[in-house]
This record gives sequence, C-alpha cells and structure tokens, in this order.
Amino acid sequence: MEEPQERSVESVNATSGNPNSAAPWWGVVAVMAGIFLLVTAEQLPIGLLSQVAGALDVTPGIAGLMVTVPGVVAAFSAPLLPVAVGRLDRRIMLTLMMLLMVVASGLSAVAGNFWLLLGARVLVGMSIGGFWAIAGGLAPRLVAPAQVSRAMTVIFGGIAGASVLGVPLGTLLGEWTHWRIAFAALGGFSLATAAALWCWLPSLPPREPVRLATLGEQLATRGVRVAVMTTGLVVVGHFAAYTFISPVLQDISGIAIGQVGSLLLLYGAAGIVGNVAAGLFAGRHPYTAVLLIPCTLLAVVGSFPLLGVVPATGIALLMLWGAIFGSVAVSIQTWLLRTAPNTEAANALMAFVFNFSIGTGALFGGRLVDGIGLTGTLWAASALFMAGAVLIIATPARLVTQGGPRG
Repeated sequence: MEEPQERSVESVNATSGNPNSAAPWWGVVAVMAGIFLLVTAEQLPIGLLSQVAGALDVTPGIAGLMVTVPGVVAAFSAPLLPVAVGRLDRRIMLTLMMLLMVVASGLSAVAGNFWLLLGARVLVGMSIGGFWAIAGGLAPRLVAPAQVSRAMTVIFGGIAGASVLGVPLGTLLGEWTHWRIAFAALGGFSLATAAALWCWLPSLPPREPVRLATLGEQLATRGVRVAVMTTGLVVVGHFAAYTFISPVLQDISGIAIGQVGSLLLLYGAAGIVGNVAAGLFAGRHPYTAVLLIPCTLLAVVGSFPLLGVVPATGIALLMLWGAIFGSVAVSIQTWLLRTAPNTEAANALMAFVFNFSIGTGALFGGRLVDGIGLTGTLWAASALFMAGAVLIIATPARLVTQGGPRG
C-alpha cells in the first residue's frame, strides 16, 4: 500500500514541473533537526562533565564514558541496524530512532546513579547509529536531482548547528539550572522532531543497503585507507583531549566553570569558520587541506599546557582548536571523493570509523586523565596528531590531486 505512494513522491521530485515544492523540503528540515539533536546528544556530556562527575560521585575519567559508550554503540549500530530491521519503511525507522532518543534522554534526566545514566547512553548510541545510517542517503529521495546538493548541505548542516548551538546552549542550560534539565530538554525537542519526521517525510521503503562486504572492499584502495587511518588518529586524539576541555580550561587556564558554556559556544562558531574556509580551500588543494589538520592540531593541543596557562591564551588556543577541527569533515570528504571507488560505501565506512574513534578517544583520554593528568593527556593526543601528519606526508600528493581511485 505504501510503495506506490513513495514512488509517486520520488517521481514528482525528479521530473515534476514544480521542483521547488515546499513539501519535500519540510522532510529535509526534519532530517536536519534529527541530526542536530543526535550530535548534540552525543557531545552534550562534554560540557556537563564536571557537573555530572560531581553530582554522581565519579572521577572525570569515568564520567568520560558518557561519550565513549554512545560513540562505540553508534559505530556498530550504523551498519547493523538497517540490516536488522529488514524491509521496515525508513520513515518509520527514523521516527523510532528519534523516539528512542526521547526515552534515552528521559532516563538520563532521572538516573539515580552513574551506571543507570551510562545505560541510557547505550540507547543514545543506538539512536545515533540507526538514524545516521539512513539519513545520510535520503536527499536524492526527497528532492529533485538538481536540488540534491542543496538538500545535503541542509541535512548535514545539523552537525555544524549542534556544535555552534546545541552543545553550547545545552551546557549553558545545565549551568543555569541543572544538568538533568539539559537532558530533559533534549528529550522534549526529540519528541517534537519525531512528530515532524512522521508528518513531513513520505513513505520510504528500503532500497538495497551498503553491505558489509562492500565496506571492506573500500580498504583495498590506498586513498581510502589513508583517509580512514588519518581520520581515526585525528578523531581519537581530538576526543581524548576535548572530552575533558572543561577541566582543562579550569585547571590549566584558570577559567571559572560558569564561563565554560559560553566558551564552547565560541568554539562552535570557530568551527563554522573553519568549515567554510576548508570548503573553499579543500576543493582546490585537498591534499594540503588534510595535511594541515593534524599538523595544526599538534601545534595547538601540544602547546596548550605551555601557552594556555592564563585565560586569554587559553581562550585563543580554544578558538583555533575549534576552527581546525571544524575543517575535518569537509576536507576528508573531498579527499574521499577524489579516491574512493564507491563513495557511498566509503562514507558508510567513514561513519563507522568516526563514531568508533569518538568513543575510543574519550575512553583513551579518560584512562590517561585519571593516570597521568590533564597535561599528559594533551601531549598523548598530540602524539596521535603527529602520527597522522607523518601518514599524510608519506602519501604521494598525486593520489588525491590527480583524482580517481588508486589501489
């Protein structure tokens, strides 16, 4: 009963005389809102880490598991959940994933101890992985071919929006009220987004998914291997250090906890600047754009314990850090477009690597913070950035600059 409806929507979008119809764009906006909330949910504990650790009587390193757990769960959920649900309409699946986020946020808000909160974070990871696996390829099914690029920009704008608005505003709400209120608010917005997905998306029967074997085949191409390994090193290093940015700013730079939320807002704004700058630069110089990422992160994070010892320099380094990391997605994506034999499969593989690296980085950083302290953790993260820089330097520039996949 639903499949003819779905074909009708897609055929209208592809061939209709009214490609600018507002209806499919409301679906695009709903998907963007879902990604915005999911990224916010995944990273919100970074800004609330000190509050949660103090309230639930755990160390900052243990509290960092709030980022580790959903990252790892999301990594494995992304390729596995679409297979598990089989022929379930993707409109239903996206709505269910957002309702799962409602449940997870509610449980987080009322959790009586840290381990119950961590259990709720498992549900967050499932929601992120399942939603992301479907949402990334929806644009061609919602709008006319000429509008696909714009729709993808809107959908993935949810990532940048979460960095600039979602996480900082959630942190500020937690500081002004209570961290439980921030999680509860996330649940409320997730419920509204679930309703929007159900009302604004057309029926979306599944198409042939990217298979696990296809993901593995991408690694036979050198350009994809380098992109995957560089992403892993950079993201693990970043989240090993950035997960604990609240205590870093307080203990190293002497910044009051009440100012952290505002600074994370500026960090997110710097990330937008970095994203735009990388978008302009990476299209012409993809090799250099990717090489600059680990090199500049090495300089910024490695020097933080030495130069960021007063509020002014700590804030300056934080802004530069945000701008650099904001360039990662567009720079790596441009590299993949030049080297991957199957861009869709390579993107699915990258989603797994990125989410797994978020969780691994937070776990790695948590062990280091509890073992060798904040300064040692920043320098350990810098060592990973150095390894990423060496990997890129050892890769011939022609692999990317000449375009086309290479083995």
